[in-house]
Amino acid sequence: MERPRPCVAVLLAGGIGARAGLGLPKQFADLHGRTILEHSLAALHDHPAIEGVLVVMAPGFVDAAQVVTAGYPRTLAVIEGGAERSDSTVNALRWLDAQGHGESDVLVHDAARPLVDARIISDCVAGLGTHDAVGVAVRSSDTILRTDPAGRIVDVPPRPELWRAQTPQGFRAGILQAAYDVALADPGFVATDDCSVVLRYLPDVAVHVVEGDDRNMKVTGPLDLAIAEVLLNRG
Repeated sequence: MERPRPCVAVLLAGGIGARAGLGLPKQFADLHGRTILEHSLAALHDHPAIEGVLVVMAPGFVDAAQVVTAGYPRTLAVIEGGAERSDSTVNALRWLDAQGHGESDVLVHDAARPLVDARIISDCVAGLGTHDAVGVAVRSSDTILRTDPAGRIVDVPPRPELWRAQTPQGFRAGILQAAYDVALADPGFVATDDCSVVLRYLPDVAVHVVEGDDRNMKVTGPLDLAIAEVLLNRG
């Protein structure tokens, strides 16, 4: 039987969290007695399928992140992120390749989703056994409208086709690197997440959906932080 490829995780914590209104990067905000960063790190670090976690931190906060990661021996390193999310992913891919992880599977997770659970991580790792790329998502319970620049509704996409993206997003490292190699040569390149880079620049590579969970929420502002606290109190 073929040995499964090793899987490493990239924890993106490169944003400054200006929308959170907390006066510091939201990754360091307290949530249920630990920082948001530590919750996300622990979920990845403690999963048996993850061989190591690379933390990508906002410039100027690497030392602070290293204090958090000191208790997690399978942290590979803490490196600086870039100006955009995509820059942080590129920095991570270059670091992983230089350290011999270029043939690994890679899960890319936003630190701002501290409630990710082991089931989601397991399903992502399992999905990469048969697919080159996977993205976590939950079905939309809302009707979504598409508008023109004047604010007029131009389309109402069928709700059964709509999902709300979450993270992690998983890839064979070579696939994600190849997508970014093409993307970085495009002067009009703009990306909000890594799945969109693969979809646009490697259109022959299918990205398969892994079912997420509404608890796997993104902490953007104080209200999200309060909701996450309630969810953790409920267990």
